[in-house]
Amino acid sequence: MEWLLITYRIPAEPSRHRVAVWRELRRTGAVSLQQATWALPARPHFEEGVERAAELVERAEGAAIVFTGAPRDEAQAAMLEDLFTEAREAEWKEFLSECDKFDREIDKEISKGKFIFAELDEEEQSMERMRRWFREIKSRDVFHAPSAGLAERRLKECAEILEDFADRVYKAGGTP
Repeated sequence: MEWLLITYRIPAEPSRHRVAVWRELRRTGAVSLQQATWALPARPHFEEGVERAAELVERAEGAAIVFTGAPRDEAQAAMLEDLFTEAREAEWKEFLSECDKFDREIDKEISKGKFIFAELDEEEQSMERMRRWFREIKSRDVFHAPSAGLAERRLKECAEILEDFADRVYKAGGTP
């Protein structure tokens, strides 16, 4: 498999430029190999993120170099895949934590008997945010991190919990 590598130099000040590049590369799913050197599988949707990061570097009056290449041997290829998968696994773990938080929030509202439309709207927005987040992680998870399947099941469970809460709100009339 080929990989994209981006390496860059940015003036030290203002630091917001370094932070903007770092955020863009993280959002894209890149893994840091060392300071100012990042790697991603060479896939079209990753290339777009690398190009956005390179543009940010140039706007900061820095210089970016983007390479496409393959590791020299299987051990190095495995190391890159492991780094990339570990990063996705960390994202899935954070997502699962958010699913647990969502469950607790719905349980809290049920225990309070807070079956109002405003609360339902808030929980529906949370659910939509979780769906977007799930899609974003899944699009980056090219090597299928171990928790991906669990995350998909938990998202479905959260949707079912929200549906049950919505039924309760509608049955209660949705007003305090």
